[in-house]
Amino acid sequence: MHELSLCQSLIAIVTEHARRHGMARVREVCLEVGALSCVEPRALAFCFDAVARDTAAAGASLSLTIVPTEAWCWTCSRTVAVADREGGCPSCGSPTVRANDPRDLKVTEIVGDAVA
Repeated sequence: MHELSLCQSLIAIVTEHARRHGMARVREVCLEVGALSCVEPRALAFCFDAVARDTAAAGASLSLTIVPTEAWCWTCSRTVAVADREGGCPSCGSPTVRANDPRDLKVTEIVGDAVA
């Protein structure tokens, strides 16, 4: 389950951000996840809660937004935006698409409380 290692890296980023910006507690972490990123949202949320224990992000909510991913269709030879794993190419319907950057996972916002 690669979601565990993703969350370990995510918590490192979040706690460093909290330290640099004087946050005593992180309340919410917002992520954009590419539609073809091979990230299972429920597994990511489970791992996030487990890895966040005993950190400034303990109890924080994880907000995920699935975003379309730019992909190459091997059948119609086009670059297309794919919204999910199930649909295939929106142009020709073929399932033979490859994500241009399958590592689409981006922290978009970290919300927290300042040190009193």
